[in-house]
Amino acid sequence: MEAAELLPLPPTPFVLARWSTATVGPDIHIKVGRTLYSVPWKLIGRKVDVRSTATMVQVFHDGSLVKTHTALDQGKRTDKSDYPPEKIAFQMRTPVWCRSQASEIGDACRQVVDQLLEVNVLYRLRAAQGVLGLRKKYGDTRLEAACSRAIAVGDPSYRTIKGILIAGTETDPEPETSGDAGAAAFLHGPAQLFATVATPDTTDDIHDDQVHDEAEVEAR
Repeated sequence: MEAAELLPLPPTPFVLARWSTATVGPDIHIKVGRTLYSVPWKLIGRKVDVRSTATMVQVFHDGSLVKTHTALDQGKRTDKSDYPPEKIAFQMRTPVWCRSQASEIGDACRQVVDQLLEVNVLYRLRAAQGVLGLRKKYGDTRLEAACSRAIAVGDPSYRTIKGILIAGTETDPEPETSGDAGAAAFLHGPAQLFATVATPDTTDDIHDDQVHDEAEVEAR
């Protein structure tokens, strides 16, 4: 009897949702339940409204939708496009990119980058990027010379190369040696090393040993 009076069902099913408020952290993420979700970096420090459903998380700022993520029970969801431009550029500078840029600068720079990325690539990637970043301030010619000098002194690290460029010593001549590769002058060999050491008089000791041996023979 009441069926004819009922309104038709809505075109889409009703979805249960939970609303909450979050503050965007310095790492561009907000915490919703047990999960971290990224939002655009310009909202760092701002408060946002979050609508969470079983399948979706929507982030609103001042009533406008600014981000949508697929819901995750626990963990972290990050959209790299939410990072500032400089962060995105950093992530795009892969080891392949670093080697390619180093080859454009010169052989010495390529050798430095290859050594830095030889082991623990992810840990030392920032150092390789730092070396390449010096070309913007000092130019390819000076950077190549600084890399060459750092290799010559046996310390092809970012700190050493930067120090050489700051001091402007990348073109200084190598220190001269006297043909002994810089070895100290007191290496004279064992004969000279013990020449001044007093030799103990062992005559009495030898005599005592002979007396002891003769006493053992008589006892036998």
